[in-house]
Amino acid sequence: MTDNRLGQVLSHIKVLDLTRARSGPTAVRQLADWGADVLKIETPGADADADLGQRHGPDFQNLHRNKQSMTLDLKADEGREIFYRMAKEADVVVENMRPSVKHRLKVDYETLKMINPGIVYGSISGFGQDGPYAERPCLDQIAQGMGGHMLVTGVPGDGPMRSGAAISDMTAGILCANGIALALLERERSGEGQWVQTSLLEAMIFLLDFQAARWLVDQEVPPQQGNHHPTIAPMGAFRTQDGFINIAPMPNHWPAFCKTTGLEALIDEPKYSSFDARVAHRAELIVEIEKATTQKSSDYWIEALNEARVPCGPIYAMDQVFADPQIVHSGIASKVRSSARGEIEVVGQPLHLTRTPNRHDAGLVTPAPDYGEHTVDVLQRYGYSDEDIAALKKDSVV
Repeated sequence: MTDNRLGQVLSHIKVLDLTRARSGPTAVRQLADWGADVLKIETPGADADADLGQRHGPDFQNLHRNKQSMTLDLKADEGREIFYRMAKEADVVVENMRPSVKHRLKVDYETLKMINPGIVYGSISGFGQDGPYAERPCLDQIAQGMGGHMLVTGVPGDGPMRSGAAISDMTAGILCANGIALALLERERSGEGQWVQTSLLEAMIFLLDFQAARWLVDQEVPPQQGNHHPTIAPMGAFRTQDGFINIAPMPNHWPAFCKTTGLEALIDEPKYSSFDARVAHRAELIVEIEKATTQKSSDYWIEALNEARVPCGPIYAMDQVFADPQIVHSGIASKVRSSARGEIEVVGQPLHLTRTPNRHDAGLVTPAPDYGEHTVDVLQRYGYSDEDIAALKKDSVV
């Protein structure tokens, strides 16, 4: 499995994947895409037929590429013994269970550390591994609300608005993968593993960045601003003759922006002549700008403003995203051949290294595995005979 990946950053790293939903699989996907040998461990006896639509759907195919899959009952003593045997040789374990569940299953960090002191154990929870909300269930939308995101997103007066993307899940997953990479790097000096932790709630607050800083530093509660930047004007989505475009002129772009749009009179207009004045008169300024932008098409303004070096771009639906020539050139859509779906495309890695490519850059993407596809191969790899495997199947351990 690893012969084709020797040049990849994590080709020497073995990962046991106990994750479900989105945040945990996102973390593991980061490791898998950079060459790690990932084994996804799934519950035996799950209703695979009912899961077929999801498993062969776009989300599962995208989240779980570049992994192997085996079934294993961690509630059974025999199942745990198999897991411990694998953990002894593993580098990383990743889970996103509620904090108490891994302890109940006896696959927690303290237990695995006694088996393998070098293990790096990654955990993603809703609210943290301890504290008053530690055992509460949590999904992305809950974190978006509690982290403050839904009241800085959307149009003022329309109530809270969630993001279309699962942003706390995705951010927590990427942060966890980053923490695992740091722990692996530190292990090279100390020889010891450690427990890497993050949560959806912390990830959501971290992602808010300057809005959160506005409260922490100045005790200012940021309001909703709709499609316009909360602290810079003009910057946002503006109407054109045939739709909307994003225009984002920074202060040094203001004269060029006004000249390109035919709004030269605004350059020295006291209400708009300074940065603070433009912010203070934001609503009036938007009206003035749209008097000009609605006279011509989106394509016209995108070309004219970019020619003037004023940041400007289209607002795409997803089909338009992947048809854009720059996005096609980037290679972010990565081809993979699935036994269930044929040739499909998944979302590749947006990070590129010149000497150690990710699996997408190297053309080595493998499809999401079928349920338990590699169970027998994995057990044989760890020394189980055909008779042993037959007995484990009979007892529903695998």
